[in-house]
Amino acid sequence: MSSLTAAASSSSTSLSASPSPVSDDDELNCGSGGGSVTFFKLRIASVFIIMAMAMFGALFPVLAKRKPALGIPPVAFDIAKYFGSGVIIATAFIHLLDPAIEELGSPCLSGTWQEYPWALALSMFAVFAIFLVELLAFRIGTAYLNKRGISPNPHGHGIIGTAKAHASDSEWNSEIIPSPSGFDTPNSSDLEKLSANPSPAGTHESHTEHVLDTPLAQIIGVAILEFGVLLHSVLIGLTLAVDPSFITLFIVIIFHQTFEGLGLGARLAYLKLPLAYEYVPVLAGVLYGLTTPIGIAVGLGVRTTYNPGSATASIVSGVLDALSSGILLYTGLVELLAHEFLFNPAMHQASSGKLVLAIGCVLAGAGIMALLGRWA
Repeated sequence: MSSLTAAASSSSTSLSASPSPVSDDDELNCGSGGGSVTFFKLRIASVFIIMAMAMFGALFPVLAKRKPALGIPPVAFDIAKYFGSGVIIATAFIHLLDPAIEELGSPCLSGTWQEYPWALALSMFAVFAIFLVELLAFRIGTAYLNKRGISPNPHGHGIIGTAKAHASDSEWNSEIIPSPSGFDTPNSSDLEKLSANPSPAGTHESHTEHVLDTPLAQIIGVAILEFGVLLHSVLIGLTLAVDPSFITLFIVIIFHQTFEGLGLGARLAYLKLPLAYEYVPVLAGVLYGLTTPIGIAVGLGVRTTYNPGSATASIVSGVLDALSSGILLYTGLVELLAHEFLFNPAMHQASSGKLVLAIGCVLAGAGIMALLGRWA
């Protein structure tokens, strides 16, 4: 009997000595603080280095496309465009959805966070939310065009204007006038003539549908892509500002932001907007270049109180990463791949060599970004 009592006493002692949830939290550093202060000067310099590389990636394709005198062959823009599609898709899976699953499954979180795959659910929610937003936007836009007696092209939408919107530059030149900057801009008077007097063969009608649908459709498409990219770019900056493994993460993020900027910039370069919207691609590129540096600056400012592994930070970053992944998944798979390859008559008639090159560029972009996920 005494041995049983001793055993029970020993058992209770061992249970009381076992780590409590509070001590686990303390060991995991689930509270505030904990940001690294090493390499402080280099962290400050990273604000400007990453801003320069991100803006270069996003703005170079836009500005180069507007300056034919640079002599950059059109195939280079096609390669960048397809490469960027792969980058965006890999970013959604490897750099957003996977971290979101890890963050929302953090040991610092308890209760319902551990009982349900919230990251996957939020990503799915974002996919359907963006679908409904885009559907509503196109219904409103279509109603507006119908009031003006114009029939929009149902497939001529997407980030770069797909299906009929994928006409070549030579096809465009018959219905557009050049802007002072060299950026092709639709002639509104020509559009009115075309919509009022369509040809029997429907050639002018298809051009009208393309040109008129393109500004609204492309702005919606690029806004969806930009929103998803900007959300996680701020979080990248916050993490870089306080992460102990700064050097490795810094190098990886330079490549990450440059490649992602190239993917975004290549899509922005293909926007064919009226003169009134000519600033949109440049503004989008500048905003992309600023978001990660802003995140770094904020992170440096709160480095003594901000802990990226805390419960609050895990929830905030996990939710935003999950939503961003859904946005980029929808954009990459629907707006880019489907509209670029499945709904694009130009691609249907393209040679096998061009098709292989395009798919190869997509896979290369996805592969490189997936590889970068090994370190960040």
